[in-house]
Amino acid sequence: MDVQALDHPNYYINRELSLLAFNQRVLELAQDSSIPLLERLKFLCISSSNLDEFFEVRVASLKQQLSLDLMAIGADGLLPEAALKAISHTAHRLVEQQYQLLNEVLIPALRQQQIYFVRRTHWDELQREWLSEYFERELMPLLSPFGLDPAHPFPNVINKSLNFIVSLRGTDAFGRELDTAIVQAPRTLPRIIRLPPDIAPNQNSFVFLSSILHAFIERLFPGMDVLGCYQFRLTRNSNMYVDEDDSQDLLQAMQGELPQRNFGSVVRLEVADHCPQDNIDYLCEQFHLKPQDVYNVNGPVNLNRLMAISDLVVDRPDLRFPSFRPAPSLVAERHTDLFSLIQAGDILLHHPYQSFQTVIDFVAQAATDSKVLAIKMTLYRTGKQSELVEHLIRAARLGKEVTVVVELRARFDEEANIGLSNQLQQAGAQVVYGVVGYKTHAKLCLVVRREAQGLTRYAHLGTGNYHPSTARLYTDFGLLTAQPDITADVHKVFHMLTGLGRMRDLSHLLASPFTLHSRILDKIERETAHALAGKPALIRARMNALIEPQVIQALYRASQAGVKIELVVRGICCLRPGIVGVSENIHVRSVMGRFLEHPRVFYFANDGQAEVYCSSADWMPRNFFRRVEVAFPILDKTLQQRVIDEAFELHLLDNTQAWELQADASYRRVSLSEHSPAISAQTRLLKILSVAQPSLSLV
Repeated sequence: MDVQALDHPNYYINRELSLLAFNQRVLELAQDSSIPLLERLKFLCISSSNLDEFFEVRVASLKQQLSLDLMAIGADGLLPEAALKAISHTAHRLVEQQYQLLNEVLIPALRQQQIYFVRRTHWDELQREWLSEYFERELMPLLSPFGLDPAHPFPNVINKSLNFIVSLRGTDAFGRELDTAIVQAPRTLPRIIRLPPDIAPNQNSFVFLSSILHAFIERLFPGMDVLGCYQFRLTRNSNMYVDEDDSQDLLQAMQGELPQRNFGSVVRLEVADHCPQDNIDYLCEQFHLKPQDVYNVNGPVNLNRLMAISDLVVDRPDLRFPSFRPAPSLVAERHTDLFSLIQAGDILLHHPYQSFQTVIDFVAQAATDSKVLAIKMTLYRTGKQSELVEHLIRAARLGKEVTVVVELRARFDEEANIGLSNQLQQAGAQVVYGVVGYKTHAKLCLVVRREAQGLTRYAHLGTGNYHPSTARLYTDFGLLTAQPDITADVHKVFHMLTGLGRMRDLSHLLASPFTLHSRILDKIERETAHALAGKPALIRARMNALIEPQVIQALYRASQAGVKIELVVRGICCLRPGIVGVSENIHVRSVMGRFLEHPRVFYFANDGQAEVYCSSADWMPRNFFRRVEVAFPILDKTLQQRVIDEAFELHLLDNTQAWELQADASYRRVSLSEHSPAISAQTRLLKILSVAQPSLSLV
């Protein structure tokens, strides 16, 4: 089979439908009765939040292509219009499952655990009186009803905000007949309110803000009859459009564009399932929506707001995952400075099982160490209140040369990154915003220290963000090293980012958009050649997404040659495994669970000279061609074996929270056979890594 045949659309899974399949797997975790109840509720919220972003970004992009007559065809052959139709069918089914799970399973289960959502129709007299006072005190002063007539056009509706369309009968103070009004819920108020203990069934009794608004909304329209009140929510295009070549100051341009995100074109309408069709048609007309863009929901229009329950219910550890304590920071454990430890040998960290505090300590020690002359760091996502940024600020104020590459275009973190850029600049740090046209997604930190033998470089390279909060929720690898060749490569990457010169040859790192794509193809082809020569050949790769067509074709050719290929792809996978004559030697699984699987790891057997790389890059066109990314080798053989064990062996054996991708693009959850012990990769790693230094026998 030649290369042209491997282009056939039948060999590729649609990107958007694969992303929806990932969200289906998240929902299956919410459906899993073996998972603690409040964690199941969280997974439901995550599936809802994921779907929001899917519409804001992916559906919005497809709709924009249609509006501009850009008939871009993906590798799977679907045109935007056909893709949108398939998306609508799948997404509607997913939403139905979400609300069915909430109403028929989770709410009854929460009630059994004495956690109540008190419905408006079930309020007793005391509860109604208290909620009436709450409405008058907290809501009424903030509400602005908008009656709709020629002098009162449809108000601006903010992206993902809670709104009500109200059907009215009667005349207002000026004698005008009004039949429709819009009421917007205040964004400053919580969407879930705890009832006080003296009027509640127990201390964990809650009421939705939407229920309070619905119950007392007639007070906004004195002298008129309220015939109906129906909640709705709009999802808008949240892609940002900044002409970087035309912008003199990227930060200023981003600041100007951010407010527009709340008012992009509408791509989805969620509305109460009992809302009359006339009202739905009216909303669709206002926002240029088709019937396939409407989602009727039986419950709160924003399931993600239920995430607050996890914070509000503080007295039920039995309904959560068991608490865990990551292995302590190496500084706390060894009572020594990290520079001495790194000089003794490379250090591999696997978060969250091993504390991210070690990375924070690395930057903290560099900030105050009198021998440290310079710190360089990339920041993609780090949070609004970042301890790492505080240490960088301290280093700058102490007179060290601090250079920070801040990615202003990190989606949904733009505002936070603008803020921290200003803080760093005010402290005296040099801040650059990467390269025009390319997002800086690499995770790098370089420290230059004066030692007896001269200037010495130390580096941290990671697969995940420098974000202390998500480092407790995402699994990622990090490497601390003083190896001269690797640290010199890191320095070259920073010179390229700040000086905009040509990328000099790197001895060990693979970097996008320069060498990563071609070198990955070379390594796949090398395994193919080994297989054709009758040698054992094996490729293993872990990532969040596999989309890039040339890489997929190279994997197909390797499979045809007999290379065994094992892929662990958490999210989107456009490759179809198991096709006879094409990909029968490729196996793809997705492992999910308590932590979000986030590392990118690539293994090539290489005829006994194994190569292992960790990376910030998925195998997607954007990572290869439109981002600055880095893949770094694990050269120490002991650490290399650790990565193989921790990134692959356990995940390939997982039989509790793993799904296998089939040739028809469906996912089949791996079932526990009768005589096999249960293996959860995350649970096993928690037991081993969070309590002691890792051994080599994890499986």
